[in-house]
Amino acid sequence: MQDIVKAGGRAIAVAADVGVEADVLRLFERVDAELGRVTALVNNAGILEKHMRVEEMDAGRLTRVLTANVVGSFLCAREAVKRMSARHGGPGGAIVNLSSAASRLGSPNEYVDYAASKGAIDTFTIGLAKEVAAEGIRVNAVRPGVIYTDIHADGGEPGRVDRVKSAVPMLRGGQPEEVAKAILWLLSDEASYSTGAILDVTGGR
Repeated sequence: MQDIVKAGGRAIAVAADVGVEADVLRLFERVDAELGRVTALVNNAGILEKHMRVEEMDAGRLTRVLTANVVGSFLCAREAVKRMSARHGGPGGAIVNLSSAASRLGSPNEYVDYAASKGAIDTFTIGLAKEVAAEGIRVNAVRPGVIYTDIHADGGEPGRVDRVKSAVPMLRGGQPEEVAKAILWLLSDEASYSTGAILDVTGGR
């Protein structure tokens, strides 16, 4: 955030749990008050839990993962659409949802629940894109593969990228900046005719 301000931009940080509706409302109200009307949203909040088989998962785990990864994206997109849509007097805008290659691969013996939540994001992206396309809003998704981020530690294996990178055609894990550049492109006017698209950033996996 400090880097944005130093570069002449405006930024705020708001602590919120996207799976809690009241937190999402408060988040968007702060943005309205301090930054003005929303024109771009990146649904990047997501969690996974320890590796395990489906037969070991309890309802508490499933609720946590699906609430953060699916409900949170729905709630944030809902509030963004209310502000962006020409139907509500908005100027239009762009939404990018973060999916995962896990939605295609299933993540057996590790986190099928996480993979299923990202499958829901793929479907959500396509449906919402069609719903709001005529209202000036583009909705796309980026589907990363194995990326060097801290989320792997949450699954109990911080070195997972190095373990599985030999299965990636490019023989390496991805960097967060490579995912960020794909997101920025989808948000930009360069992607002005793209909506309902799911862009794989997976090294060919």
